[in-house]
Amino acid sequence: MASNFSFDIVSDFDRQELVNAIDQVVRDIKGRYDLKDTQTTVDLSEQTITINTDSEFTLEAVHTVLREKAAKRNISQKIFEFGKIDSASGNRVRQEITLKKGISQEIGKQISKLIRDEFKKVQASIQGDVVRVTAKSKDELQAIIQRLKQEELPVALQFTNYR
Repeated sequence: MASNFSFDIVSDFDRQELVNAIDQVVRDIKGRYDLKDTQTTVDLSEQTITINTDSEFTLEAVHTVLREKAAKRNISQKIFEFGKIDSASGNRVRQEITLKKGISQEIGKQISKLIRDEFKKVQASIQGDVVRVTAKSKDELQAIIQRLKQEELPVALQFTNYR
């Protein structure tokens, strides 16, 4: 009986963990002496995080807090795409951070090419923003996962639907 095993390579993040991290960032800002009086706001929408604060210096401090809280909750730093810093009203600055989700066609092609080149008995197919990998052996799938974890890609990868 020749059965095939497969898994999906996705780029996603735990939304609830991100919400919790943002809540911690807001609490930290209210409690920290150097950020307390800056009237800094951190707003999370579906696709972005918007930071509004009084200077680029405090914006950098907020970035640091955000990265720390995200790391503690196992949220990859690669989901944050920092936009340009805009001037807001009254000497304030605003920055939008886009949340990256899904694997682009370009990166999907790069991943499937890497798999095809290094693992001859394996099929990789791009399905929307997911790359499905199929093989006859679970050991090969494990080897692919280990190999992709070593690769420096611009997106955070997760491996789901392992069957």
